[in-house]
Amino acid sequence: MTDGRTMGANGGSEPVAFGRRKEDRRGRVVRVAAVGDFHVGEKDGGEYREAFARVNDEADILLLAGDLTRRGTPAEIDVVIKELQDVRVPILAVLGNHDHESGQPEKVNEALRARGVHLLDEAPFELNEHVGFAGVKGYMGGFGRYTLTAFGEQDTKTFVGTTLDEVQKLEYSLRRLSTPVRVVLLHYAPIMDTVMGEPEQIFPFLGNDRLLEPIDRFKAAVVFHGHAHHGTFRGQTPGGVPVFNVSMLRVREDAGAELFYVHEIPLPADLPAAEQASEPGVEHPSGAERAAARSGSA
Repeated sequence: MTDGRTMGANGGSEPVAFGRRKEDRRGRVVRVAAVGDFHVGEKDGGEYREAFARVNDEADILLLAGDLTRRGTPAEIDVVIKELQDVRVPILAVLGNHDHESGQPEKVNEALRARGVHLLDEAPFELNEHVGFAGVKGYMGGFGRYTLTAFGEQDTKTFVGTTLDEVQKLEYSLRRLSTPVRVVLLHYAPIMDTVMGEPEQIFPFLGNDRLLEPIDRFKAAVVFHGHAHHGTFRGQTPGGVPVFNVSMLRVREDAGAELFYVHEIPLPADLPAAEQASEPGVEHPSGAERAAARSGSA
C-alpha cells in the first residue's frame, strides 16, 4: 500500500490501450493504486510529490477518484500537475464535486489531458488485453428504498436525470471494454456500506446505488470511489464486487498507507500472464483493433 504516478492519455472515442510498464514479478496480478479527496490548494506544492512518485515501484497504474482540488481553480490544478510530474505509470481520473466548484471543469480537464492523464469520463482505458477501466463521476440521490425518484417538481426530475445520465455513461463505458477484467472508478459511492460512518442525514448526498446495476451486470472485478471521507473503507455490491472507499483519510486511517491504496487484481487462471510493456506512453492496439485482428478483418 502506498502512492502513485501516471502518463499517457487519449481524448478519442475509442478505448485506449497501454502496455504494462513492466511485467509484474508474479506475472499473475495487476497492481492498482487508488486515492481520492486529497484536495490540493494553491499553497500545497510539494506536499504529495514524493509520495506520488513511489507509485512507480508499487503499482502498474494510478487511479484518482476525484476531488483533486479544493475549489477546481486553474491555479489549484496546476499544483496538482506538479505533484504528479514524477509519475511514470498511466494515470486515470474522474473529477469530484470540489473540482466543479469554480465552474471551470473543462479547464481542469484540459490541464489533466496536457499532463497525459486519461479521463475515464470521456473514454474507457485498457491497460493491456486482460484489464480495462471504466469510470464516471457518479452523482447523488441516496440508497435503497430511500433513493430519490423523478417525481414532482422539474428540479427534482433534473436532479434524478443527472444520476441516470451517469449510470448510462458507466454502462456504455463498461460495454465498450473488450477486456475480461473490468475495474470501475467513481467519485460518488455506489453502495451504502462505504458511506457508513458519515452522518446519516447526508447519505443521499454521498452517492446513489443506481450505479450498481451496470457494475454487477458486467461483473466488475473491483470498484474504487472517494467522497465519503468519514465512511467505511471496504464494502461489496449485492453481486459480490468489492468496493473500496479510497478517500485519502480512509486510505491513511484504514489501509495504513501514506497516500494511496494498492489493490492487487489476480488474473483469471485461464489467461496468459500479462504481456511485458514497451516504453511508457507507447500505445498498443485497442480492444476493437485486437478483436478485428483475431477475426481476420481489416
